[in-house]
Amino acid sequence: MLPHQSLYHLAKKHGAIMSIRLGSVPAVVVSSPEVAEIFLKTHDVVFASRPKFQVLQSIYNGKMGIAFTEYGPYWRSLRKFCNQQHFTASKIESFAPSRKEVLTHFIESLKEAAAAKEVVNISKKVGNLNAKMILNMILGPVKKYEEFNLKEIIEELLYMVGVFNLADFVPFLGAFDLQDDFISTMLTELNKQINPNGDIMDRNCIKAITIDMIVASLDTSTAPLEWALSALIKHPRVMLKLQKVLERIIRKRMVEENDLPKFEYLDMVVKETLRLYPVAPMLIPRESMEDIVIDGCYIPKKSRVIVNVWAIGRDLNVWSNNDEEFFSERFVNRNIELHGHDFELIPFGLGCRVCPGRKLALITVKLILAQLVHFFDWELAGGMSPNELDMTEKFSSTLPRKNNLCAKPIYRM
Repeated sequence: MLPHQSLYHLAKKHGAIMSIRLGSVPAVVVSSPEVAEIFLKTHDVVFASRPKFQVLQSIYNGKMGIAFTEYGPYWRSLRKFCNQQHFTASKIESFAPSRKEVLTHFIESLKEAAAAKEVVNISKKVGNLNAKMILNMILGPVKKYEEFNLKEIIEELLYMVGVFNLADFVPFLGAFDLQDDFISTMLTELNKQINPNGDIMDRNCIKAITIDMIVASLDTSTAPLEWALSALIKHPRVMLKLQKVLERIIRKRMVEENDLPKFEYLDMVVKETLRLYPVAPMLIPRESMEDIVIDGCYIPKKSRVIVNVWAIGRDLNVWSNNDEEFFSERFVNRNIELHGHDFELIPFGLGCRVCPGRKLALITVKLILAQLVHFFDWELAGGMSPNELDMTEKFSSTLPRKNNLCAKPIYRM
């Protein structure tokens, strides 16, 4: 049983707020929307910091990016810089042509595979597609990233971070030197100006931000896409319904980004995917900056707070008795948003530590998923029936599939 699953079952016995110890570190596990609101909204600033992870000190060369740095002026400067440089609506929109170009090549490669009746490793192809999209946005057109085995490096990093969330020590793996080489090479090639804001933005700081953004972007897009397509293949009724919605509105053309608001059912499918398979089953731990008592529970300064988003997505008080079922229609006439206002569904976190790239992630997931469903039917390898598709999760700080999703595309246009 994976850690988030074990904590979910413990919470059913001991309640939605549990005190535990991780070695010598006091910790609190949050497992319901109501308790999450207390920690991430009512007392957001008290729990706004991050614990120090020794393994990350090594990976980041002592200079953290946005995700893991402690709360304070340095973190606020980083967040402001990233929001202004990458995540404004105008910045996201300005890269729409780049995303479309990469996506067009991706669709053509799937058409070729369909013509050859080849089985496609969707997990790998979607990972590479997301890597190209985000690297084009962060570093400009990049052709060399495959030399660095970027996806494999990031998967290793996410695994290590996941282990460290529940332990005091994890040995540093030397393979991450490759990641530092990658970022350094790209910054040098592109001749980035690395000191726009005085001494806060030195080269190591820019590398830390770049690592954060690449990891977070792949993290928030690739796994949800794998799970969404897996769920649609496993539930042909939902797949067919979504295909009909897309056909009715856009006919046989490619789905554009400005089409996405028209597809309410696509939105429901993505929400249901993120409910059952959140980007991170447990949010990156927060750390209390002072002693506090919540609901009779004394939480000392420097305690870790683990929000079990996976458990919140299965709260019977919110999702009823069919909480384990993939049922997109549960969101009909139910105004639950993914942008950090509704505590029942918080795959990107909430409060001051909410994922800054959540809007870009949702655009990317919806855009790619729409093409995969609109242009292709999918047949599992080896004559496997949809009911036989394995939906087992793998341990990491994110929530990847245990086994890659492999299927044969059948062009339907």
